[in-house]
Amino acid sequence: MKHRKTIAIIMTICIICSGWIVSSDFFKPAPVQFMVPKGWPQPVYDFKSNPLTREGIELGRQLFYDTRLSKDGTISCGTCHQQFGAFNTYDHSLSHGYNNSLTTRNAPGLFNLAWQKEFMWDGGINHLDLQPLAPITAENEMAESIQNVLSKLQAEKEYRRLFKAAFGDETITTQKLTKAISQFVLTFVSSNSKYDRVMRGVDTFILPEKLGYEIFKKKCASCHTEPMFTDFSYRNIGMPVDPFLKDLGRMKITNDPVDSLKFKVPSLRNVMRSFPYGHDGRFFSVMSVMEHYRKNMVPDLRTDSMLRNRLPLSNFEIGQLTAFLHTLTDSSFLKNPNLAAPGKGVSTTAPVDIHN
Repeated sequence: MKHRKTIAIIMTICIICSGWIVSSDFFKPAPVQFMVPKGWPQPVYDFKSNPLTREGIELGRQLFYDTRLSKDGTISCGTCHQQFGAFNTYDHSLSHGYNNSLTTRNAPGLFNLAWQKEFMWDGGINHLDLQPLAPITAENEMAESIQNVLSKLQAEKEYRRLFKAAFGDETITTQKLTKAISQFVLTFVSSNSKYDRVMRGVDTFILPEKLGYEIFKKKCASCHTEPMFTDFSYRNIGMPVDPFLKDLGRMKITNDPVDSLKFKVPSLRNVMRSFPYGHDGRFFSVMSVMEHYRKNMVPDLRTDSMLRNRLPLSNFEIGQLTAFLHTLTDSSFLKNPNLAAPGKGVSTTAPVDIHN
């Protein structure tokens, strides 16, 4: 009799526990702490609304490299944002989109996004979680509807599993989709270049790098402010409007003529690996950018006040500046296997141009 009572108690406990297990379904994603490099400002991204987890980051990684997010299944986020180019469109002036169409801009590099309030060359997107919606639905980029994307993902057993692991259930929504991609790209932190090591006191500049850094602080740092190497402002740097693209930059967002031809100041981190340069990729080398600033600018009253007389640069200064810019290359970031396409490893060679 006593044994029967004990068995009954044990069975009751087991039933209660199994019920708790089924109800919670073991949903307990592994938290990932976002590390702020020493001396850097606090991020502006609200991690409390989208805490990083190992499962969320992995889901975002799958989505970032999944071509099924495009209409014809040929273009992913990673198609234009290539790791070896610091996640920019490497080599091509304009990014390529659906049905061999061209976009109107060069996809900028992606890194240190947790510190950015606005996105795109004109700042037209004001939250990282909203950013993926623009390229997915743009006719000259991925050309797909969000509903179709959700339907395709919902039909995949593996994606239902991944979403459940990251967010607790298999229902795939727009918010979960974009939050997962945000979690992945938030891990794109570039903070281990030679410049960073010098700032941490564990490396030293050689003479040309040191001279270049001094020139940089006098002539470039007002806009390309350390440690991000951008002040995130929008400036007109005397680039004449392209007669075919007719891209007026920030003015497209504000509708204010004062903002005509203003574009976001790009970060110079990894600049030697992220050519071509400019919002429309019109500069194919750092040297051509330097030539623009010292000779080829077309300044007018809307040009930034610091540049209306162009930027005096001697050949010697350009040489030293170039040496310094090389110190901003973060090889550990460019070759981080955790940021590469799942199962493919890091690519160190330029992609084949599928449009040739």
